[in-house]
Amino acid sequence: MPRQIFHLLVTLSDIAPPVWRRVQVPGGYTLDRVHRVIQHAMGWRDCHLHSFEINGAQYGEPDPAGELLLRDELDTRLDAVATKGARFRYTYDFGDWWEHDVVVEDVTAPEPDVRYPLCADGDQACPPEDVGGAFGYTEFRAAIADPAHPRHAEMADWVSATFDRFGFDPARVTTLLRRLT
Repeated sequence: MPRQIFHLLVTLSDIAPPVWRRVQVPGGYTLDRVHRVIQHAMGWRDCHLHSFEINGAQYGEPDPAGELLLRDELDTRLDAVATKGARFRYTYDFGDWWEHDVVVEDVTAPEPDVRYPLCADGDQACPPEDVGGAFGYTEFRAAIADPAHPRHAEMADWVSATFDRFGFDPARVTTLLRRLT
């Protein structure tokens, strides 16, 4: 049983209306596990590089070429770098450059009989992978919403005609998160 549960608010930057998730994770999770929680919670597929910026330090997967100065996320526990009220940045896909603001809203004792991690709440579906960042997502939403848009058919075929930007189910995310434990 974990000793502390971190309540994280993860918000995708530069997207309106906001895409956000509230997740609860054990404080003993290393940052690579927090990365996987965010991936599942946001709906990303973990196809790209990522990093955390916490208190001015960069964390991620070590660069074998040594060109990126990242501290190893496998060696860093969440409870060692963050406390209640802390804010940090999680960046995913260095091409599309999806920045996420992460706030530690609370740190509590675990609830009896609750399995962690879990997704408590959220809003809006995550943008599709490789859509082109915030600008590309704006264009994508316009094309999907308007059958007369010149790129409507292309975008609908690419992602699925059933894409629902309002579709988000915390219970489904929690089920996916159960696979991490």
